[in-house]
Amino acid sequence: MKIIIKKIAVAFLFVMLFNSCSSELDTKPVVEQSFENLLLQDPNAAKGLLSRMYATFALTGSNGPGSSDIVTNDAGESGFLRGIINLQDLTTDNVKNRWGDDGLDQLTTTSNWTQNNKFFRYLFDRVYYTVPQTTNLIIALQNTNVSEKAQYISELRFLRSLAYYYMIDCFGKGVLVTTENYGTISPLPEASRTDLFDYVESELLAIENDLPFSNEYGRANKSACRMLLAKLYLNAEVYTGVSRYNDALIYSNKVITEGGFSLAPNYLQNFTADNNTSPEIIFPLIADALTSQSYGNTTYLVNASMNADTMPISLFGATDGWGGNRATKAWYGLFGDLDTSTDARAQLFWRAGHTYEMTDYKTWTNGYPSTKFRNSMFTGTSSPTSFSSTDFPMFRLADAYLIYAESVLRGATSGSSSQALSYVNELRARSNASSISQSQLTLDFILDERGRELNMEGQRRTDLIRFGKFTGGDYLWPWKGNSLNGVSIPDTYKVFPLPLSALDSNPNLTQNTGY
Repeated sequence: MKIIIKKIAVAFLFVMLFNSCSSELDTKPVVEQSFENLLLQDPNAAKGLLSRMYATFALTGSNGPGSSDIVTNDAGESGFLRGIINLQDLTTDNVKNRWGDDGLDQLTTTSNWTQNNKFFRYLFDRVYYTVPQTTNLIIALQNTNVSEKAQYISELRFLRSLAYYYMIDCFGKGVLVTTENYGTISPLPEASRTDLFDYVESELLAIENDLPFSNEYGRANKSACRMLLAKLYLNAEVYTGVSRYNDALIYSNKVITEGGFSLAPNYLQNFTADNNTSPEIIFPLIADALTSQSYGNTTYLVNASMNADTMPISLFGATDGWGGNRATKAWYGLFGDLDTSTDARAQLFWRAGHTYEMTDYKTWTNGYPSTKFRNSMFTGTSSPTSFSSTDFPMFRLADAYLIYAESVLRGATSGSSSQALSYVNELRARSNASSISQSQLTLDFILDERGRELNMEGQRRTDLIRFGKFTGGDYLWPWKGNSLNGVSIPDTYKVFPLPLSALDSNPNLTQNTGY
């Protein structure tokens, strides 16, 4: 049940065992007593500690929405999920933010990126909070006889790999904290993108068979592991210079054929407050308006896209409209004429009182707010709340379908072009969009369909880089390079700069080229 993990996640272990990191590359967490001692005294604490590690991706801190695991002046903006959305979506063609907070303008205009931008630091710090903590707990569990410890350790290795995945994707380098070098006093050496890739791949392959096919809602299962492998392999050519599309297809196919998931009958079921009932979501980050409040989870996705000045925000289950994020025509333009489109996904934009063109990204009424994520129920009724109860679908079956299709188009030999077409048309039929023919199924079409299906799910920047459309001037979007109609940006921007604080903490780290 959805509520189980949530209740554990707010247990006393939050406060007792974890405090904010004072340095991004510290590998020893500050604890009141060791994990080993705690587990010896209370073996049942293992599940609570595991839940705490899941919570690092969904919540900002251990003591409510005003707390943060990392050093920040604003806990709400420091969450892992909020960081992923800021770096993966605001920097692209689909969503722009109008607040102009320190560093946000750099993201929303994809320009003038610096090593002092706090939003780069937040995600970097999150990774190096989660990685040492999971590693420490793995070591502690290895020295106990806790029931189900093998599965708990596998889940922790998955979470550590998930954190590292964002280091690979966003920064392209870092340090590699493992159970073998954990607690090393000397600064760890710099690990290259390939080093990190190889480690994550080996970890996921090692735990694939140990994870169960089904698990409690909100916990990793075999399909979550396979989806992360599929996404790693899909981007392997960017990350390592060696394409692994056949492997991407193999693992996406395992998810599709062995995972037991099915497409939700209605697309919107994946983005509402009762989306825990969707048969499509493989791995969610859990949110709850009462028991796991956070400004860094889907509360951000919902509230930042709402504003009572132009919208009836209660219709979407919100009481607070922050008036920050709006989609651009590069996103809703993917559906053609919104007045005549039959695609249900095309209707998830609020248009009344807003302009199609975003001539000023700091003006709320420029661009259409996305109503894709909302805090209202898909079935039944609910009362609007300040915080969101909508879980974030980090992995869902639709993405596996699109990975399969893209891999076929990129030359994977173990797939079928007719099956790829069938998967894409299943997605389109679900949203009442017209089916396409085999000749229409091209890589350009796949990129556009990923935008229609997956935008605002923390994937767009990665997709555009893989398709060669993020940097350079071949593909322009509103405010790319801080220009109304978009301008070319350098290849430097394929990775983010390492935060200055990280470079100061570890002299072995070097800045990414161009920053």
